[in-house]
Amino acid sequence: MTISLRKCVFLVGALCVSVTITTIMYGQCYDLDFFHDRLANSQGTEFDSIWTCDEELWDNTTATGEEKLEGLCPLRKAVKKDDFLRLRFNFKVPVLQWAGSFSHSEWGRLETYMPPYGWKGLPQDVVRSTLALLNDSSSSRLFERRWPDQCVRCAVVGNGGILRGSKQGRAIDSHHFVFRKDGFTKVPRGQRVRYIFIPSNERDYVMMSAAIEGLNVTSGHDKGDWPSRYFGFKPPYKHFKMLHPDFITYVTQRFLKSPLLKYSQLYMPCTGALMLLTALHMCDQVSAYGFITKNFADFSDHYYDAVMLPLLFYANHDMQMESWLWEVLHARKVMSLYKRTKVK
Repeated sequence: MTISLRKCVFLVGALCVSVTITTIMYGQCYDLDFFHDRLANSQGTEFDSIWTCDEELWDNTTATGEEKLEGLCPLRKAVKKDDFLRLRFNFKVPVLQWAGSFSHSEWGRLETYMPPYGWKGLPQDVVRSTLALLNDSSSSRLFERRWPDQCVRCAVVGNGGILRGSKQGRAIDSHHFVFRKDGFTKVPRGQRVRYIFIPSNERDYVMMSAAIEGLNVTSGHDKGDWPSRYFGFKPPYKHFKMLHPDFITYVTQRFLKSPLLKYSQLYMPCTGALMLLTALHMCDQVSAYGFITKNFADFSDHYYDAVMLPLLFYANHDMQMESWLWEVLHARKVMSLYKRTKVK
């Protein structure tokens, strides 16, 4: 079977919320030393007492599939060899929610944190009933390896203008899996397409539930909406995934701890950052295309822009910090970041 026939596309997104945010052009400048210092100070949080990253993760003495992956696959091999990265990455944190994620004790813990970092303010019956639909442990995984030590290669495709005219289509298609963020005029469908929801509020749980059950939305902001318009009629529940609040908390604290976190009601990591960090914790080799680079001013905001539009920085995301994160991970060979110079 060829790679093209096995291609699976993961679409990552959250339902849009109608919030007016004042545009703030800020020029916060980072250098690599500053960023390393910020990452170095990202431990010791309350969250770390829940998902402890200990040496057992790296010092298994039996030849398990996990150990083989660490030894053979570029991403985990790079993390294992780098003391700095070992303190950042914790592969024990659950990436996805499923039926097994809900319990009375978990509800008691997560109802104290606002979405997307928890379940505060969400109706318990909505969370419980939605996750109950993801009733197979495979819902906690994005994919199944064809053999235990297979190195899965993933391409993560953003919307950056650097992609326009780049001719990277063939390189992207050479990966086993492709991640795309939201922004489509029409939601792609197909047996090879999977949808990853970011649990930003109640709407994401309600929409996923209605989509899996083939029903219209019966409550909330999207009442009366028919999910089959987006996903087709009652697609298999295995086509739907939802990020775990603990994972979003973990990557925010360990990788995306922006000064903007003090505006906790406003700031959250952007969709592209969550998508790329999801791939970095699920795949074995990751290539990022269309993400912000140091020379972002040379390109338009999006690859689909008909005219040159500058990239704007908003108060609810810290794009410049994310840019330095990708540079750090690229330099330490955890992932490959697509770069190019502007064509004259």
